[in-house]
Amino acid sequence: MSTSMRVVELVRFGAADTAFVTRELPRPVPGPGQVLVRVLATSVNPLDLQTRRGDYRDQVALPAVIGNDVSGVVVETGPGADDFRPDDEVWYLAPVFTGQGAYAEFHVVDQALVARKPAGLSHVEAAGLVVVGVTAWEALVERAGVRAGERVLVHGGAGGVGSAAIQVARALGAEVVTTARAGDHEFVTGLGADTAIDFSVGDPVPQVRALGGVDVVLDTVGGDTLTRSPEVLADRGRVVSIVDTSEPQNLLAAWGVNATYHFLFASPGRAKLDALGLLVEQGRLRPVIGAVLPLTDIAQAHALLEGGSAREGRRRPRGKIAIAVHPLDEHPL
Repeated sequence: MSTSMRVVELVRFGAADTAFVTRELPRPVPGPGQVLVRVLATSVNPLDLQTRRGDYRDQVALPAVIGNDVSGVVVETGPGADDFRPDDEVWYLAPVFTGQGAYAEFHVVDQALVARKPAGLSHVEAAGLVVVGVTAWEALVERAGVRAGERVLVHGGAGGVGSAAIQVARALGAEVVTTARAGDHEFVTGLGADTAIDFSVGDPVPQVRALGGVDVVLDTVGGDTLTRSPEVLADRGRVVSIVDTSEPQNLLAAWGVNATYHFLFASPGRAKLDALGLLVEQGRLRPVIGAVLPLTDIAQAHALLEGGSAREGRRRPRGKIAIAVHPLDEHPL
């Protein structure tokens, strides 16, 4: 086997069409407690766009290989890495801003972060579910503590995290309300949403309040969502936001409903992936893949994701944009 690998490096911050270069680099070697994985698929996330634009330039030294979704096959194990063997199919969230990312043919990772891929998912599907699934699970289970019978509002239900969150909330026994364009209502209700509200034709707050309010708000869209969440929250409601924002937010109204706010940057871990895998096996969670592109088209994938804006009425693919790292005819996904 060759000792080199193909990667797509971020070489400058800025526009997608000038930011990336495809190169050959030495293949990494697993250290103690690590596994070397042949990456068969990854995907593109909003964090990747922010990193490419330079939002996190203090955390990213160029040139850098970014990307965090990994689905692939173990090819080598380091000393003491006894949880996996070569040819095991795995999926995991690569640590953010730490070491090489997933836009590469091979990736080294601590075995504690790795889980066995659900047999019912292809590698493309698994890669498209990692970040959004982990984020939805951590937001709704570990932070909000959603319980059966509660009502959950998912902002941006047709997006990557939103589409996973609808399914996770439903699996937890919650009633699910989501915001989405009218053209996406059939899609989000098909995922399990009980009520879909068209945010593009008016203020959704009165419509949510007419339902009796909600126990949990999951913010995937930003803007004034945090400020307005208390208007729809039941007493002791919880808000989880995955959107970083520098805009001032007036949260005084949250005191009136004893609200709890959580700001989430999802973290890797095997337990969350195992929980998601169980939902997949039970038929209660499925990935939503809107497009699949080859590794060499990373710039196009970024442009495709960046070209859609819910607030500006522009369309992007529903769900995730996945990246097939190896040719589909060589490695069936």
